[in-house]
This record gives sequence, C-alpha cells and structure tokens, in this order.
Amino acid sequence: MARHQVDYTQGLPVALSTVDKLLNWGRSNSLWPLTYGLACCAIEMMATGGSRFDFDRFGIIFRASPRQSDVMIIAGTLTKKHAEFTRRLYDQMPEPKWVVSMGSCANTGGMFNTYATVQGVDRIIPVDIYLPGCAPRPETLQYAMMVLQQKIRKQRAFTPETKKRLL
Repeated sequence: MARHQVDYTQGLPVALSTVDKLLNWGRSNSLWPLTYGLACCAIEMMATGGSRFDFDRFGIIFRASPRQSDVMIIAGTLTKKHAEFTRRLYDQMPEPKWVVSMGSCANTGGMFNTYATVQGVDRIIPVDIYLPGCAPRPETLQYAMMVLQQKIRKQRAFTPETKKRLL
C-alpha cells in the first residue's frame, strides 16, 4: 500500500455527542463576566483576574460591556439608587445569562439594614450562585465559576421556547 493511501479497515476514532452537550461545553468554557464591582468585594473580584489566580486559563475574560457578557458578578453593596442601573445592565445582556452574587452585602444587604440598601440582589435580578463572606476570597469566586461551568454543562441548550424562536 502506498504511503498516501488510507487503510479504511483500521478502526477510526469516532466521537458521538449531542448538540446540547457540544453547545454547553462551548458556553461553559468561554464565560465572559461583566466587570461590575460596587464595593470592597470588587477588589477580590479584580484579584481573580490577576496573574496569581488567572481566570484566563478557565476561558473567563472580564468584559466592560453588558452586550458582550454572559455572566454578571454583583460584587458589593447594592443601593436602591443603583438598582435601576443594575437591572438595565442585566436586561442588555444577551441570552443565556447567569448572575453571581458576591459577598454578604450583595446576598442579603449585609450589615447595612437601612432604607437605602437593597436587602439582596435577588430582589432585582435572578441569581444563580451566591458567594458568602465579607469579602469572599478570590479562590471562592474561582470555585463559584467552576460550579457555574458545571451547571451550564447540565442545562438543555434547546428548550421548547428556543425551538419556537428558531422556526
């Protein structure tokens, strides 16, 4: 047999998967969070993008535009005055989108039980993952993003609603 001919009697590797798994694998390995730091938790969020924790190796690249982001990390205290802008940014993000609430202040209002503080981001937008602590360490955010990746891999890419939009 000549060198350039292929012997088809040999078993060739075959990869079988579903479209859901393939799309979710791509989505989970290319998360682009919106840089949305509101208070002291933002410093910890910025540290995760630095060289020590290096989010880039997970395919996570921080973006400054909501139209280019699929994950919103609310890092810090959300005031009622700022809640309208948070909702507007969330609405500008393309589907599918996920939200991570980072820190006690974002989760429950923290120690600020006042008229000016939102007592939990989940009152404004739906939250997928809550990070406890004041302020959570960068390792905690890194772990939360890995948990979010696992959650995305288990989701159905094509739901009945998306099928209707495609037809």
